[in-house]
Amino acid sequence: MIPTEDASARKREIEDKLKQEQETLSFIRESLEKSDQLTKGMVSILSSFESRLMQLENSIIPVHKQTENLQRLQENVDQTLSCLDHVISYYHVAKDTDKIIREGPAGRLDEYLACIAKIQKAVEYFQDNNPDSPELNTVKARFERGKELLEAEFRSLLTRYSKPVPPVLILDAIGGDEDMEVQEDVTLEHLPEAVLQDIICISAWLLEYGRNQDFMNVYFQVRSSQLDRSIKGLKEHFRKNSATSALHSPAVQTKRKETPTKKPPKRPGFDHDLRGVKHLSDDKHVAAAGKDDVLDIEIDSYIHCISAFVKLAQSEYALLTEIIPEHHQKKTFDSLIQEALDNLMLEGDNIVSAARRAIMRHDYSAVLTIFPILRHLKQTKPDFDTTLQGTAASTKNKLPALITSMESIGAKALEEFADSIKNDPDKEYNMPKDGTVHELTSNAILFLQQLLDFQETAGAMLASQESSSSASSYSSEFSRKLLSTYIYKVLGNLQLNLSNKAKVYEDPALRAIFLHNNYNYILKSLEKSELIQLVAVTHKKVEGSYRELIEQEIQNYQRSHSWLKVTEHLTERNIPAFQPGTKVRRSHTHTHTHTDTDTLTHTHTHTHTLTHSLAHRHTHTHRQTDTHTHTHT
Repeated sequence: MIPTEDASARKREIEDKLKQEQETLSFIRESLEKSDQLTKGMVSILSSFESRLMQLENSIIPVHKQTENLQRLQENVDQTLSCLDHVISYYHVAKDTDKIIREGPAGRLDEYLACIAKIQKAVEYFQDNNPDSPELNTVKARFERGKELLEAEFRSLLTRYSKPVPPVLILDAIGGDEDMEVQEDVTLEHLPEAVLQDIICISAWLLEYGRNQDFMNVYFQVRSSQLDRSIKGLKEHFRKNSATSALHSPAVQTKRKETPTKKPPKRPGFDHDLRGVKHLSDDKHVAAAGKDDVLDIEIDSYIHCISAFVKLAQSEYALLTEIIPEHHQKKTFDSLIQEALDNLMLEGDNIVSAARRAIMRHDYSAVLTIFPILRHLKQTKPDFDTTLQGTAASTKNKLPALITSMESIGAKALEEFADSIKNDPDKEYNMPKDGTVHELTSNAILFLQQLLDFQETAGAMLASQESSSSASSYSSEFSRKLLSTYIYKVLGNLQLNLSNKAKVYEDPALRAIFLHNNYNYILKSLEKSELIQLVAVTHKKVEGSYRELIEQEIQNYQRSHSWLKVTEHLTERNIPAFQPGTKVRRSHTHTHTHTDTDTLTHTHTHTHTLTHSLAHRHTHTHRQTDTHTHTHT
C-alpha cells in the first residue's frame, strides 16, 4: 500500500502539470487563429496584385508585338538595302578599278591585289546570277588584263633585279674554306628582300588564280640566264686578271692566307730547259711560257667554274623553293640549270676533243691539262649529285659521262705515251754529239713527274680500262699499283729505246758515256722525286737495277779503246826514266789522263746539275768534248 501522503503529493504534481499543459494549449490555439488571420490578409493582397498584373499584361503585350514586327520590318529593309548596295557595287567594279588596273601593280601590290579580288568576286556573282549580262564580259576582260599585268610585273621584277653574281663574291663563296683562316659563310643574295616578298606574293596569287604555269617558265628562263651569265662573268674575270690576282677577293683580302691558290704543275713542252740538244730560243721560250700561263689560267677558270656552278645551283634552288610550289620545284630547277650545265659540259667535251687531237699529234704533254680537271670533277661529284638530286636522269648523267670520257682519253694518252717512248725512232742527227742526256729521257722523266701530283687520278684512269673484276670496284691501293706498274713500263721502254739509240754512236766510249749519263739522270730524277717510292710499290729493286746499269756502263767505258790508250801509258814499261833534278817537260800524257778522269767526273756533275742550267751544260759540254778529243790526239 502507498502511503496517503505520497499519493496526495503525487496527485497535486500531476494536476499542476495538467494545468500548465492546458495553458500552453490555449496559447497555441490563439497563435493559430492570429496566423490564419494574417494568411487571409496576405492572400487578399496577392489576389489584388495578380489582378492588377493581368490588367497590365493585357495592355502591354499588344504593344510589344507591334514593336517587334516593326523592328523585323526595319531589319529586312536594311538587309535589302545592303544587298542592293552589294549588287550595285558589282556593276561599278569595272569603273572603280579601272584606274588602278591600268596603272599596274608597280609600287602598290597590296592595293592592286585588293582590286583584283573585287573584280574576281564580280565575275563570280555575274556567273552565278546573271551569266548573260554584258557586265560579266566587262569584268572578265578586266580580270584577264589584271592577271596579264601581274605576270608582266613578275617578269619585270625578276628581270630588273636579277643580276649576275660578281666574280669576287663567287670566289669568296667557293674558296672560303681553303683560302681563309677564319671560315665564313658567304651568302649569295640574288634579289632584294622587299622585291623577293613581292615576287613570292605574285607567285602565290598566280598559282591559285592564274590557272596556268607560264610564270614558272618565266622564272626559270630569267634565272637560267643569270646563272649562265654569272659563270661566264667568272670566266671573263680569269681572262682579265693574272692567275694570282684573280683568286684574291678584296672583300675579305685581309683574312686570307698569304699563300695564293696553287696552280697546276707546269707541263713539259712549255717550260723547263730539259730538251737535250734542241732548245728553244729566248723569244720562243718566252712565247711558250706565255702560252703555258694562259693554259694554266684556262684550267683554273674551268675548275673554278665547276665549283661555282655547284654553289650557284645550290643557291638558286634555295631561292626557287620560296617562289615555286613544291610539286613543281624539281622540274623547274632542272630546266633552270640546263643552259649553264650544258655549256660547262660542252667546254669539258672540247677539252676532251683537244686532248684527243693532241694524242693524234703525239703531243702527250698537252693531255696533262685534263688531270687537274678530272681530279676536281671527281672531288666535286658528291656535291654535284646532291645538288642535282631529283632532276631528270639525263641531267644527272652528264657529269659522270664527262668523267668517263676524260678517264678514257687520259688512259689512252698514257698508253700511247708509253708506246711512243718505246718506238721513238733512232735518228743520228737527233742524238747529242757529246753523249749527254737525250731529249727523250728528260721529257719522259718530266712527264712521269707530272703524274705525281695526280697519282689517284692517273691510277683511276688506268683502272677504268681494266676488265678484271678487281677493277670494277677498284680501290686507291689498286690504282696505285697500276700506276706503279705503268711507270715501270715507261722506264723499261725508255731503257730499251736508249739502248737502241746508243748503237748510233760508233765510238764505244761515247756510247758508254751516253748510256751512263742517261741512266744516272733517270736514277737521280727518281730519287729526287717520289717516283722511286711509287715504282717500288710493285718493283722494289728498281734502284739497284739502275745502279747496276750505271756501274756496267762505267766498266764499258773503262774497257773502251780510248781508255785502254790511257792505261797503257800508266804501265811501268812506258814510264820514262828521270834523272834527279830533271824537270818534267812532257808529262802531257799524265795530265791528259787526269783531264780525262775529270771529264768523267764532270760528266757525273753535269748529269746532276742538268735540270738546273742549260747554260752550264753548254759550257761544260764544250770543255768535255775538247778534252776528249785531246786525249785521243
